Amino acid sequence: MKNILIALDMKSTDARLLAQASFLAEKCGAKIWMVHVASPDPDFVGFEMGPKYIRDFVADELRSEHRMLQTYAIELNEKGLDAEGLLIQGPTIDMIEAEVKKLNIDLLILGSHKHGFLYETFVGNTAVRIIKEISIPVMIVPLPSDN
Repeated sequence: MKNILIALDMKSTDARLLAQASFLAEKCGAKIWMVHVASPDPDFVGFEMGPKYIRDFVADELRSEHRMLQTYAIELNEKGLDAEGLLIQGPTIDMIEAEVKKLNIDLLILGSHKHGFLYETFVGNTAVRIIKEISIPVMIVPLPSDN
């Protein structure tokens, strides 16, 4: 195993995913790729015409998420691990699938939150949908619900 990809939410639960990836990367000598898929740029709904403070808020949020990814990478590098963070925008499943192919990923690590019946019925479970699309091993790390 040479490349591990972790899909991060930029939440406190990321630490659990990073710990799992670090353990495996250390044992296998693999590189850790961390990816956060930000929401697509909402051009299609007149985002450019919206209030400037909304555009500024979104830009600040993206910069903050990018800094967090870089901080994670630096922390892993300081532990002797090869790690890199990527912030991308677009549909989550499509973007993760594209990164898996582009980076020649051997293992994908995802967190899975427990949601209620209605959420699962109408929104679905991203982890389950990714497993159906990806043709490499996927490690699912159970995470606490988003209450």
